[in-house]
Amino acid sequence: MKKILIIAGIILVALSACSKKEEAGDGEIALTVWSFTEELDGIINNYYTPAHPDVTIKYSMTTTDQFTSKLDPVLVSGQGTPDIFALEAAFVRKYIESGLLLDLTDIYEANKEKIMAYPAEVGSYNGRVYGMSWQACPGAMFYRRSLAQKYLGSDDPEYVQSYFANFNAFLGTAELLKERSGGACVVVSSHADLFQPFLGSRNEPWVVNDKLFIDPVMEAYLDISKTLYDKRWDGQVGQWSEGWYAGMRGELKDEAGKALEVFSYFLPTWGLHYVLKTNAPQTAGDWAMIPGPAPYRWGGTWIAAWKNTKNPDAAKEFIRYLTTDDDFLERYALDSGDLMNNLNVVEKIKDNYAEPFLAGQNHYAEFAEMAKSVDGKLAQGTDQAIEGIFQEEVNAYRFGEKTKAQALGDFKNQAEIQLGL
Repeated sequence: MKKILIIAGIILVALSACSKKEEAGDGEIALTVWSFTEELDGIINNYYTPAHPDVTIKYSMTTTDQFTSKLDPVLVSGQGTPDIFALEAAFVRKYIESGLLLDLTDIYEANKEKIMAYPAEVGSYNGRVYGMSWQACPGAMFYRRSLAQKYLGSDDPEYVQSYFANFNAFLGTAELLKERSGGACVVVSSHADLFQPFLGSRNEPWVVNDKLFIDPVMEAYLDISKTLYDKRWDGQVGQWSEGWYAGMRGELKDEAGKALEVFSYFLPTWGLHYVLKTNAPQTAGDWAMIPGPAPYRWGGTWIAAWKNTKNPDAAKEFIRYLTTDDDFLERYALDSGDLMNNLNVVEKIKDNYAEPFLAGQNHYAEFAEMAKSVDGKLAQGTDQAIEGIFQEEVNAYRFGEKTKAQALGDFKNQAEIQLGL
């Protein structure tokens, strides 16, 4: 009997030791990861897992339009909550400000000298960091070289940039293109292409002291949208519409069936690879990129963790590796062409690119320079909702359904009704 008790005691001690081992992370660790993009799954399978064989990843992908509806209830209830989740630019601030995320400030502080400013600004709230990104998504202005040569006299990026140095210059050049082409060339296919650059030009956010604030720059966006429409200096199509894509291929026509030449598109880093190249391969070599009238950002993915995760150390190591590890980020940059958030990596590889789609222009070095001017400090959790309301009023004014005063007044009223601002 004594022998049995001793054996039982040994078993209990062993079980206790195993339990402590799992809590300490010495054994195999499981992390649940949710995402709205398959890109993260590829990063995990091809880079993270080989470097962390003791960690099992349970991955789940939900489309962007359904992702927040899936994430919100489990974060609030704490039931079935993932350890780690990806956050898209449109809704990242909603979660950064929620109080439900794991504090990542220690990771940021240990690596801040090599991290680009704006992604960290977007992921910070009240002086603490709650979300980090492996990438940066500054925006550029892409233009057709053949049209620049034809109507401006040169396709050289520095020369063309002088025609689009600010929004007043942009409007003047829009008029010039229309005149010199006899009405055939429009500066953009959609006025909405300018929305992100205008957002990037603000001095103040949408909400100041808990009240809606309309930066004068956004009133100017109303004006330029109306001018482009009234003077027919844009292609009069919606962003992401078939007409918008047709303009990239040189196939856009107006309502009368007349062919229109589209001079430019405003797109971020991913826009080059996944929009222009994908939808207009026949135009390869006829594009170049410039900063355009204002620095801006568009899109991107941040990684965050639930504050009550049972594996905070493993979750932090996951985020540290994906967002700061020099070796991984260099390999991923070279494999994907993505602009990294790591200054060490960018500096090391930026001079070795020549993009055939841009006639040999070094897009990587150009984007790296543009990223320096992007401001992420104005990001707020209510941005997506406010901007959706604002763009509805812009279109009402643009189409002549409302006066400017009516559009602004209705914007304020809806922001108060829907958001309490």
